[in-house]
Amino acid sequence: MPDPLWPTHDLSTWTDALARYADVVAAQGVPSLVAHDAWYHHAFPPLIRSRSAPHLTRDELARVTEWKMARGVWRARNLVLVRANADADVQAVSGDAFALVPHPTKPIARVATLGGVGPATASAVLAAYEPSHYPFFDELVAAQVPELGSVAWTLGYYGRYAEALRDRAAGLGAGWTAAMVERALWAHAGGNAGQRSGY
Repeated sequence: MPDPLWPTHDLSTWTDALARYADVVAAQGVPSLVAHDAWYHHAFPPLIRSRSAPHLTRDELARVTEWKMARGVWRARNLVLVRANADADVQAVSGDAFALVPHPTKPIARVATLGGVGPATASAVLAAYEPSHYPFFDELVAAQVPELGSVAWTLGYYGRYAEALRDRAAGLGAGWTAAMVERALWAHAGGNAGQRSGY
């Protein structure tokens, strides 16, 4: 493990870490992850925003879940539960959640009412829609922020995690978002291989 990234406020160090993200994704050795990651970061966000009332579909939620599990732990049952949601329910619930932005936790809680969706998957949905406010909830990232303490998959913990990453993004300036801070920390640590969790 390299020297911790979190203690430094040097913009160039953070920029270098973020620049390694794609290489670290490729190095995970998960065949589907590169394609899922490209879709999640480049195609999916503008797709959500192109709709007159922003929302996502069941198929998109399933793909977000596949991305999240490819980057972390594959939980086949969760994916089955996600796919069992009615498309109309996914569209309605995600639309409701997006309307609750920028509340720190209510949008996450709303998406997590869907079958197979917990705080981590819900955060992936919100991070795609509003990356300045909602970073993806990743255990390896959270573990690098000492003041957060032991990782807990709860809304309260996510609220503190997201606030810490938003504060760091604001301190870095230069267009940084909470989601960019998350990716930089994940890449700096070499990815989640061998220590993946969350749901």
